[in-house]
This record gives sequence, structure tokens and C-alpha cells, in this order.
Amino acid sequence: MTNPTLKYGSSARYPERIVCLTEETTETLYLLGEQDRIVGISGFTVRPPQARREKPKVSAFLSAKTDKIMDLKPDLVIGFSDLQADIAAELVRRGLSVMLFNHRSVDEILGMILTLSAMVGAAEKGQALVAEYQQGLKEITTAVTRFDRRPRVYFEEWDDPLISGIRWVSELLHIAGADDCFPELSGMSHGKDRIIADQNEVVTRNPDIIIGSWCGKKFRPEKVAARPHWDQIDAVRNQQLFEIKSVNILQPGPAALTDGLRQMHEIIEKWHQNVSESARA
Repeated sequence: MTNPTLKYGSSARYPERIVCLTEETTETLYLLGEQDRIVGISGFTVRPPQARREKPKVSAFLSAKTDKIMDLKPDLVIGFSDLQADIAAELVRRGLSVMLFNHRSVDEILGMILTLSAMVGAAEKGQALVAEYQQGLKEITTAVTRFDRRPRVYFEEWDDPLISGIRWVSELLHIAGADDCFPELSGMSHGKDRIIADQNEVVTRNPDIIIGSWCGKKFRPEKVAARPHWDQIDAVRNQQLFEIKSVNILQPGPAALTDGLRQMHEIIEKWHQNVSESARA
């Protein structure tokens, strides 16, 4: 009698042909050393730069070249959130396996890395990567305890209409030593739900620092400073307006936990230095 345990599972394997519809999973697979599994990426992918040179571009964010994806014969397609649900549904109807992550917090980003690494048979490498990021978060959390005040930060994700920062951005601001001016909006998943209808509300909340990351276009601090009544804001009066490029902070992946957080922390440290210098003058 044939032993069924020798039959089933004998050819099982981890996904070998993966299409990534957003950048953060592409970057994660490269960091895990599993980039050879990737056969297609988002056209918005910037990190790592070699991915743009090495991998076919098969999607935007809200649309995808379905026929081109099918031609690549992936055994797994990975996307992000309900915003890509229609793309996922079409690919599923065409017989593909699709995984949609829906991570929007720092803990959920770390969880995404652990899950993705396990899905490709690299669980230990994923655990090591997460431990490295946790150590970095801990070091900055410890470093900011020396500050005697937490500056108020207005993070602007878009300028027309004004859209404030999403949850992982708000959490990273807190880790970096600041308080988000609009914490009540940060939990809203969609940008349309984080719109600040009245620009004077920013004036009222009077941030010490303004950070702009205009989702793919250059932040213009002079345009921000010229808004009606914004000359009354401490950040504008003290010229504390800064840009963090969207590729470093608006993707819920490794970039936000490393370069994005580091830039936030540097901005906040410089603000403290300026405050100390002004106090001594």
C-alpha cells in the first residue's frame, strides 16, 4: 500500500515567481536576498534602484497590465489594501493566487515583513530584519528622552486639498520625539478622510515644525508659508519647514522605518538646537 505522506507535498515549494504591485514588498524581498523570485513590479518602484533596471513594470497603483502579468506566469501576486482590491479580484478571476496586505501602523509593517519572509521560506532572515528595525526604533525612542519638550508637527501629505499624515507617519513622529498636530485623523485609512477642510485649523494648532511629503511631487515651503494667515504659525515664523520625500516615508515598509524615521529625528534634533541657541541669545 502506498504511503500517502510520500505522495502529497513531495513537490511543494515556496513561490518562485512573484509580482509585487507596490514598492514596499519589492524592497523587503531585496533586503531578504530573495529578489530572484520577483518577476514584475510597480512602475512607481524607486527602492531599491536596481529593481527598476532589473524587473518588468506591470502596474501603477490603481491599475495594472493584467495581460502582461498573466504572461509572466506568477505563482503569487502581492498587493496592498482595499485600493488594489479590484486589481486583485480580476487576477483571481483569471486563476492567479493573490495576497493583499493591509498594514498601516509600525507594528503592522513589522508584521508584514515577518509574514512575507515566511511565505518565501526566509523566516529567519525576516526575524533578523525585524529585530534590526526594532533595535533602531528603540535607540531613537531612548535618544529623545533627553529632550525637555516635544515639538508639535504638522505633517502634510498633500497640498490641495490639505491632507495630514497617515497612522504609521503619526507613530513615527511620536517615536522621533514629536507630537502630531492631527492625531485624530491619522487613523483614517484613506486620504479623503484626512482632509483638513479649513486651513485656519492648522493656524489654530500652531505647529512648531511643518514637514511636507507631497506624494510624488516636490514640496514647496514658500507656497506653504504664503497661505493666508500662516505667517502666524511658529513653524513659518521660525522657518521650520522641511521635506521628506514620499519614497522615504509614504510607503508602509522598510524605508519609513529607516530613512523616513531618521530624517524625522534629524529635523526634530535641529529644532531643539535652534530653540537652545535662541534661548541663549
